[in-house]
Amino acid sequence: MTERKPPGVDFESWVDKQIREAQERGAFDGLKGAGQPLPGDDGAAYDELWWIKRKLAREGVSVLPPVLALRKEAEDVLAAVAEAPSERAVRRTVEELNGKIREMLLKPPPGPPLGLKPYDVEEVVRRWREGRAERL
Repeated sequence: MTERKPPGVDFESWVDKQIREAQERGAFDGLKGAGQPLPGDDGAAYDELWWIKRKLAREGVSVLPPVLALRKEAEDVLAAVAEAPSERAVRRTVEELNGKIREMLLKPPPGPPLGLKPYDVEEVVRRWREGRAERL
């Protein structure tokens, strides 16, 4: 559409005319997803930022501040160690998490306080052993 809006013509009328003419030419026929609901329209309450949230999720962008993201990661790691195949894997995973926590403690980012300290690896391994014994 390279045509410019003529002077003196209401913008809305001009746009409506462009759309109507495109429809008459069949420019909108056979478009992918025609007749389907818009993505993100799952019947829940309308969220005007749904498309931004979906884009951020698709791109893997974290919307959490670094401190909160690390807290979430700590929860996930501690939940995941229950399924670890070996004590060695538990130790490695918790040590990696502790490294991230120590780094965050040494260079606090802006935002809320971390509220975490490095985990006692021996305590996590002890709980892992107990959980493993209960499942066997």
